Amino acid sequence: MKHYIIPIFIPHFGCPHQCIFCNQKKITGFQTSMTPKLVAQVIKDHLARINRERRIEIAFYGGSFTALPIDIQEALLTPAYHALKADKVQAIRLSTRPDCISPEILKMLHGLGVSTIELGAQSLDDKVLQSAARGHTSQAIRTAVNLIKTAGIKCGLQLMVGLPTENWSNLIKTAFQAAELKPDFTRIYPTLVIAETHLARLYQSGAYVPLPLNEAVARSAFMKLIFNRCNIPVIRTGLQASDDLNSRDVVLAGPYHPAFGEMVDAYLFNIMVARCLDNFTELGAEVVIHHHAKDSSKVRGLANANIKAWTDNYKASFSLVPDGTTIGLLKIETNGHRCIITRNMLE
Repeated sequence: MKHYIIPIFIPHFGCPHQCIFCNQKKITGFQTSMTPKLVAQVIKDHLARINRERRIEIAFYGGSFTALPIDIQEALLTPAYHALKADKVQAIRLSTRPDCISPEILKMLHGLGVSTIELGAQSLDDKVLQSAARGHTSQAIRTAVNLIKTAGIKCGLQLMVGLPTENWSNLIKTAFQAAELKPDFTRIYPTLVIAETHLARLYQSGAYVPLPLNEAVARSAFMKLIFNRCNIPVIRTGLQASDDLNSRDVVLAGPYHPAFGEMVDAYLFNIMVARCLDNFTELGAEVVIHHHAKDSSKVRGLANANIKAWTDNYKASFSLVPDGTTIGLLKIETNGHRCIITRNMLE
């Protein structure tokens, strides 16, 4: 069954900190104060045009929902809860900060039908969190995850690559420590320089240099690989493409690409193929790559970048055969050699 999200944006409402990278009004284009009446209207408008043969979920995005006073949280959730109880929608989710979670809040959220909470963790390295002005330490993330799980609510982690002071060493630390928390899913985003943020001022002064696109792809691919190996779904890599993110008035710099997630997967497939071919004692004139049809464009790479790189590096021709039955698995054949590999097998 297809999944449909009814988005409710509450940019910056209740948020006790101004992180250096954040300007939710610029990102969402939404600046109106959200009220229970508006929540009910948004839900009604979406339901009027949705094919009901879908799993419909209401999602509160864009702010620190649980940083709001608890009575306002309840008021905003009530229209969503009514839609849930009337079986008009099947789930409610929200995003918030790790340091704005408590047993009292979780009891209220659970009672009003919230089944998923996404934590904006960004990093589990204390130096990176401090540089990003997050206002909490990595321990707050660990505590929040444990509280959410204890409350019987699914927990997701949002992580960012390319924040100030991040390097490969603390990125690796973050990936493994995040996996140890066993979230139900993750999202991975590259750090972008958004207008009217402190990060924009650092960038304009030369104090911050955003990651090049290829480096952001490599770091995101590493994190995704770790989560794949731990059977933790990565439900998104890269920001959802939008007109605002394509605007130079919004994104001043940074590794934004509308196909960022596809580039990350293509990077991993490139490594998979290279690992197999490097282990073959002799290549034939042709290399055949069997794969799932849904992986075709990712195996090829953006603008056939993977095919071109393999052709240059291995001096062979490459044929892609979409006859696989498992997404993410490749069977590579050449000159009597055969190799079967998945992303989980990469080290």
